[in-house]
Amino acid sequence: MEKELIHLCGKAIHITGRMLRIARIEGGLYEPLDDPQSILDGLGKAGIRVDLFTFMQIMPDTSPKYSYPMEWDNLAVLPVSTFDHWWTKQIDGKTRNMVRRAEKKGVVVQEVPFDDVLVQGISEIYNECPVRQGRPFHHYGKDIETVRKEAATFLASSIFVGAFLNDRLIGFAKLTTDKTRRQAGIMHIISMISHREKAPMNALIAQAVRSCAERGISYLVYSNFSYGAKQRDSLSDFKENNGFRRIELPRYYVPRTRIGRVAFRLGLHHSIIHQVPEPLLTKFRELRNVWYNRKPQSVTETS
Repeated sequence: MEKELIHLCGKAIHITGRMLRIARIEGGLYEPLDDPQSILDGLGKAGIRVDLFTFMQIMPDTSPKYSYPMEWDNLAVLPVSTFDHWWTKQIDGKTRNMVRRAEKKGVVVQEVPFDDVLVQGISEIYNECPVRQGRPFHHYGKDIETVRKEAATFLASSIFVGAFLNDRLIGFAKLTTDKTRRQAGIMHIISMISHREKAPMNALIAQAVRSCAERGISYLVYSNFSYGAKQRDSLSDFKENNGFRRIELPRYYVPRTRIGRVAFRLGLHHSIIHQVPEPLLTKFRELRNVWYNRKPQSVTETS
């Protein structure tokens, strides 16, 4: 997919597509857009063709605020009060046991600074294997400077959490707060496949909740709860087991050209994969997993 990057009103705008060009704000799930009209005016002056501009409201604004054309989107949201409330009221015994397992296996989880040690550790996690969840892993093979540059986005408003085993980073999470510090979004969370049985992902979520509670952050957001026609999968189950719930929020699509208006009316702004029935997608994913698992170089995630 073709991608172009421009900057308007202090925000990075990604423009994707060739026939239908759609503009989105980088980090749009983590920062509210207070003045969408300024972006629209800026796009008009930039001299770049944009057919649709899309943006999403964030918590706690769940009711539509604008009169632009919209559809309902969703996020995985965890309301945060105290760590103890999350531990005793928002998760079940199985999830608590997973967090305890990480500790018993020697996993130490804590907030960490953004430095060379963290970047090197992230690079090692990214380059552990070329295939994750049955498909090529897009971070695999990136050089250290690319990893550094990508991890450093929104640095002033980010919290990094590391999971360590014998002082080696085996997982990390990046939380990015909005300017009001009411919401923190999990911009990235990942761990080494070879240490999956030690439950580092559950331990990272636990520390993320603790970090939010200590700062008075009211909502922890873990991207979408579901995508397109795919309503349930292992990731949405993981989110739900850790206390996240599906929250519907308005997503606006503002047509800028005739192509944009027609595309929105016909639903062409959604990728083709989102319009395929879920049973067919499930079969496709099964075949894809078989294909990649047959390759000698593939390393798969196992329970």
